[in-house]
Amino acid sequence: MMKNNLKYTVLALSLAWSSLALAQKKQEKMRTEEVNVVKSYTPTISDAFKIKETPLLSEEGRTSKENVKYNIFSFPVASTFTPSKGSAEDIEKEEIGRFYKSYATLGAGNYGTLNAELFATQDLNNEEYIAGMLRHLSSQGGIKGVALDNSFYDTSLDLTYGAEAKELSWNINLGYQNQIYHWYGLPTNFMDALTPTIHDIIVAGINPKQSYNTITLDSKIEFDESILEASSFKFAHFSDAFGSSENRFYAKPSFQFPAFGKQIKLNAIVDYLGGKFENNYTRTNSEPLEYGYTNFGLSPSYELEKDNWTLHLGLGLYYSLDTKNSNNKLFWYPQVTASHKIVGDLMIFYTGAEGGLDQNSYLNFVDENPFLSPTLQIAPTNKKYDVFAGLKGKLADNISYNIRGSFLDENNKALFKSNDFSANFNNQPYAYGNSLQVVYDNVKTVRFFGELKADITEAIHFGANGTFSVYNTKTQAEAWNLPAIQLNANVDYTINTKWYAGADVFFVGSRKDLQINTDLITFLPLTYVPTTLKSYIDLNAHVGYKHSERLTAFLKANNIANKAYQKWLNYPVQGFQVVLGANYKFDF
Repeated sequence: MMKNNLKYTVLALSLAWSSLALAQKKQEKMRTEEVNVVKSYTPTISDAFKIKETPLLSEEGRTSKENVKYNIFSFPVASTFTPSKGSAEDIEKEEIGRFYKSYATLGAGNYGTLNAELFATQDLNNEEYIAGMLRHLSSQGGIKGVALDNSFYDTSLDLTYGAEAKELSWNINLGYQNQIYHWYGLPTNFMDALTPTIHDIIVAGINPKQSYNTITLDSKIEFDESILEASSFKFAHFSDAFGSSENRFYAKPSFQFPAFGKQIKLNAIVDYLGGKFENNYTRTNSEPLEYGYTNFGLSPSYELEKDNWTLHLGLGLYYSLDTKNSNNKLFWYPQVTASHKIVGDLMIFYTGAEGGLDQNSYLNFVDENPFLSPTLQIAPTNKKYDVFAGLKGKLADNISYNIRGSFLDENNKALFKSNDFSANFNNQPYAYGNSLQVVYDNVKTVRFFGELKADITEAIHFGANGTFSVYNTKTQAEAWNLPAIQLNANVDYTINTKWYAGADVFFVGSRKDLQINTDLITFLPLTYVPTTLKSYIDLNAHVGYKHSERLTAFLKANNIANKAYQKWLNYPVQGFQVVLGANYKFDF
């Protein structure tokens, strides 16, 4: 084999040498020639010759798969590895200010304004505590164009004892309040026919001071896992400087128990009211006025939830005893509400019809209007029904809204109306047309309400609402002193950790009132045309500075527009008011 390879190699080398010699020889004889290219060269690729035969495998190449079985023998292996312990990552904690259980506030401003508060609480043990609150707000008056004293005082003291245990919590409160107001709202044409000297003498002889005193005792108890969920009661004794006296007691237990496969709620009430006015609003003032009512009420209800609907089905039953006139009545009221989530929490539709028997009282009337004469007719209001429907939800995560339309039908609705001029030289100081009375009428009301709340940022909070009402009275010429439009807006701004500020503004539309007689000499009706009280805007603002966790200073400004508007007929309010003060927190 090796000899043959050597032969082939020598032969190949001889052929290569011969070719090279021949090419060199021809190159010596080559000459120059012209070549004309007619067409560009286009290369092509010839078809490849593919092997189309399938190779055959011999029998020896075909082997069957073997089934292999695996057996794993497990045995423990000792490990000496110990993982290192990880450390928790530190989280930046937000500093939380200390919570103080007591505080004291003191502020003073123009018009001789003094505002003071003191609240203190002390834990007796893990469950029991005591607390007390002292409040005082007063002003020395000074309203321009007012002939009579227009100062006011409001002082109250409340003491509380409470206990919070696992099964129940309860408290009991004892309170006393003294309020002093003046009937300074003399008619604008008061005794125009008299000479200035006589006018001044008569005005100097009027002592328009009225004093109210309230003593209250109330308690509330809440149970855990009991048929009796909660119960509350309150006793209030109310009196004034003109011999008027009123006592009220009510108890309101609430029950919850299973029945017919549902959880039934039952609210009950027993409400007693009794009182007396020494005088009637006449020239002689010799006829006392007495009143007394005892109302019993039951209100069973239960809730149903299906799909996106929540239904609250209930009924109110009341029995009223008129203890002075033997005029007893039975009332029933719808108490049905429903809500439907149209788009989750973004849009919720709600509707319902509710009613009730509202117990009016001398105390409640004075809280709303302190310039009433102590010669009132007291009776409950029969709120037959309040049918309403609305939408509420969120426009965004930080913006919520609520719109509502309603129709109310109320019998014996209480309205404030000015007293006429029925005074003589030996009469009471509230009978110069400078006080208001209470009249009753059947009133139907169509009302629209809208509200918007927004947390613009974490530091800025805004809210606004408006109420539009249309009243239809049965016997009275107007819905006295009820505005058709009420608008309110407020904003709070936390500037930084030290400073905060805020403002609120409210608009009250025009109202109607009526005084038949405003002349001391003739006692003749000069006009029956109702008087229109102009609408007004009241703008208020405040700013505060937190010197420390304990001490905060504040500045409040009220009625910034300095408008001497009349909230009640012939009762202008104070102008621009400023109060500067401080608040101090502490613990015992």
